[in-house]
Amino acid sequence: MENKDQNLELEKEILDDEKKILKDIKRLGIIIIVSAVVIGGGIAGGLYLRTASTQVSLDKAQITAPVINLAPHAAGSLDEIYVHEGDSIRKDAAVARIGNEIVKADVDGTVLSIKNDIGELFSPGEPVATIIDPNELRVVAQADENKGLKDISVGQVAFFTVDAFGSKKFSGTVDEVSPTSRASGVVFNISDARATQTFDVKIRFNVDDYPELKNGMSAKVVIYKN
Repeated sequence: MENKDQNLELEKEILDDEKKILKDIKRLGIIIIVSAVVIGGGIAGGLYLRTASTQVSLDKAQITAPVINLAPHAAGSLDEIYVHEGDSIRKDAAVARIGNEIVKADVDGTVLSIKNDIGELFSPGEPVATIIDPNELRVVAQADENKGLKDISVGQVAFFTVDAFGSKKFSGTVDEVSPTSRASGVVFNISDARATQTFDVKIRFNVDDYPELKNGMSAKVVIYKN
């Protein structure tokens, strides 16, 4: 009987030891997990700070070029049109005839729009067509004044993606930082909160290298600080 009691006591001690070991293992596992989270967070935070210190990200951008209006010098009716939307035309190409005047292209360009209502009356300077010069295409990004604008300057290297082409990266150079904000005028408000002003940043790229990029496409830009 005494041996039986001793065996039971021994089994109890073994069970207690196993429970203690399991608790220690569990505690060690928790410590390892917490440490991994802290270290991982530290690495991620470090990478974020490093990235933020070397580049400026601009999520609002569009590929665009200045619009050129083609209009008659004298009043008259639209008698003929010679081009269509999307056509590529050469400088001095005939675009339309209004009265006795042939309206011609000022530069090599791409036709964005053309009026096609034959017989419509046009006043002097009233556009009958609009074109863009593809060589003037730029990525125009919007930069908030308090989010990296001070770190952007002409000549910096930039990379951008275009929504139409997924994650494909295109390269360019900062060509211009607008000297004035996009706001049309100064508006005073009784609120203490100041409105954040946004400035245009133009990115030049080689249009011959990227013929797939078209006027109006949406983009995102990353500019590398000097």
